[in-house]
This record gives sequence, C-alpha cells and structure tokens, in this order.
Amino acid sequence: MCMAATYKRKYHYFGRNLDYEISYGECVVVTPRNFVLEYRNGIVDRTHLAIIGMASVIDGHPLYFDGTNENGLSMAGLNFPGNAYYSPRRGDASDIASFEFIPWILGRCSNVTEARKEIESINLTDECFREDLPPTPLHWIVSDRDSSITVEFMKDGLHIYDNEVGILTNNPPFPYHMFNLANHMGASPKDPENRISDTVMMDRYSRGMGSMGIPGDLSSASRFVKAAFTKLNSVSDDTDEGCMTQFFHIMDSVQQQRGCCDVGDGKYEITLYTSCCNTDTGVYYYRTYGNSQICGVDMHHTDLDGGELYKFPIVEGQHVMMQN
Repeated sequence: MCMAATYKRKYHYFGRNLDYEISYGECVVVTPRNFVLEYRNGIVDRTHLAIIGMASVIDGHPLYFDGTNENGLSMAGLNFPGNAYYSPRRGDASDIASFEFIPWILGRCSNVTEARKEIESINLTDECFREDLPPTPLHWIVSDRDSSITVEFMKDGLHIYDNEVGILTNNPPFPYHMFNLANHMGASPKDPENRISDTVMMDRYSRGMGSMGIPGDLSSASRFVKAAFTKLNSVSDDTDEGCMTQFFHIMDSVQQQRGCCDVGDGKYEITLYTSCCNTDTGVYYYRTYGNSQICGVDMHHTDLDGGELYKFPIVEGQHVMMQN
C-alpha cells in the first residue's frame, strides 16, 4: 500500500512511499506553466502553476502519483480500494476524472484553503484514461506548510477532513485512523514510569520502552500509527540536509521489504520509491528500492515558462562509494 507525510522545521517537506508490486514506468516530471493541460470536461488550460512530482507519462499526459506546485501546495493519491467512489459524468465543467485530479488542483491552487474550496465544487468521475487503464481507487492528502486535509470521495459523498497529524495511509477511511491513534496515546519517546504499584519495584531493562505497544506490522492501520508516532516525535536541525535526511528516516519506519507482503503469483509488495520534496525550494528528492542513494531534481533548474514536459528517468542500481 502507501504512506504520505509532511514534516516542518525551517523548511516544509512533503513526500510519500509508493508501495506496490509492479512499476508503472514512473519518472520525475516537471510540468511547466505553459504546458497545455487538456481535461475531459473540455477545458484546455494553457497557463497554470508549475508542478514537480513523480508521474507516469502516457500518451503525452503526466499521470501524477504525487506532486508539489511552485507555490508549495502538495498532493498525493493513496490506494483506497472498496471505499473510493467516482461518479458518472454530469456533462459540465465540474467533471474531473480521477487521473486529472492532482494537476487540476496543483495547477490552480496555492494553498489548502483554495484547494478545499475548489474540491468542494468537483464531480470526480469514473472515466478511464484508456481502455486498458481503468481508474484507480484513491484518497488524497493535500498539504501546504501550515495545514493538511484528507480528501475521500465515497458513495455517501465527498468527505474533507482536517489532518492535524500530516500522515495518510490506506484503508479504512481517515476517521478510523484518528480514532485508532487514540489507542496509543500513552506511547512516548521517554522512559516509562511505574504506574502499577508504589511498592513493587520494576527495572527498565531496555531503552525505548516508552514506545512499547506501537505496532510494527505492514497493515495500513498499523503503518498510520507507526508513521504518526515517528513523525510527531522526530527531531532535526534546520538545515535542508538535516531535515531532508530526517524525513527519509521517518519514511523508513514503515517501508516494505520484498518477501514480507505476498500478493500472490510470486509477487511481493515493496516500497518502489520514497519521495521528499522541499516545498519551499522546489527540490524533489527520491530513493528507490534498488538505489539507496538520494537523488534530486530542482524544478527551478528547468524553464518553468516552457511548453514541454521535463522528464527525469529514475536512477536505478546501487551506487556504492568504496573507501579503499
């Protein structure tokens, strides 16, 4: 499945783990302001905010898994099977296909307040991008440096939740994750106190006992708790290197390793890539399952007034620095 997170110190960071058993040929893609975005509702957008993120480019269209625009608004879609519901077309400008949702919001909105207002007017449709590419059931996290929301289109309608934790995983719907998080409110990075008895002495036989009870399995509910605990207690300096490094460590806390999540037919869900975008500088960092080196793409080192997509292939293969 997946996890997305925010992290704020001097700079603000947004990123995600994409957990799946197959790759879709994703690459880092910069959509400049003047790249023509043609939507299924007939709207042709010739000027919009520039976007950087991870996407598959198919038939010339950037299908974003996650992205950040030039003003720092970020968005990621995470698997939400059995709960996501997309509607039939209404035949007007409110129709937005699910695969268009990220560029539609990031191309038009500069912050969460603007995004929330725009989302409330959308009819997210069940159209296929292509006959062989049906819509993927998703829910989304939308973030700026000050706030985050979770967006879920379900059969009973649109739900937009304030996301004070700045974390999103997969099923169940978001209110469950916040309810379940309360089951672990006693967890702490500090040593635990003996609250059982004033007369029975007990030894703290290990460091880290304050976090006992935090789950470590790969289910989406457990990953939400583990990621929230890690993120909310994380400490780093204010440098970009320090914050970015800490962000990757937060994401590492819920990574999936090949062999631990068997999806059948000899396939295993793994963390295909981890992303970390400094939303203040527009630098998009990433690592892949097969390459532990952090790579980066700076959107401002491209022509943001251009009319063509910039595609940066994923750097694969381990890069080992031998010291002797």
